[in-house]
Amino acid sequence: MPTTTTQGVTVTVTTSYLPDYSSPAQEHFVFAYKIEIRNDSGHTVKLLRRHWHIHDANGVVREVEGEGVVGRQPVLESGEGHQYVSGCNLKSGVGKMRGTYLMERLGNGQQFMVDIPEFTLMVPYRLN
Repeated sequence: MPTTTTQGVTVTVTTSYLPDYSSPAQEHFVFAYKIEIRNDSGHTVKLLRRHWHIHDANGVVREVEGEGVVGRQPVLESGEGHQYVSGCNLKSGVGKMRGTYLMERLGNGQQFMVDIPEFTLMVPYRLN
């Protein structure tokens, strides 16, 4: 599981291929990814924004940016965590994602970036 820690905030990613929502004959491959965010920074933090770079093996790169995650801007006290699941579609069946969260320390309003580790999206039969 890809994991990274930035200023006391740890992000861990797990992925899965969703064959029931995919259509390989139409070059449509759907993946789910679960994000776990843990705040061990000693500060209360709020996730304000996300910024993703999505790389498809066919050379297409997409960027996605917006407020919060799946419609929420979670607040995490020190020692707390937050999990969510989202999805991504690719045309090639192989790709990768990486990104950042813009966080704010609620005590002093200081904003900082938290790295989301790069992770691979791959249909299982491509592993053989």
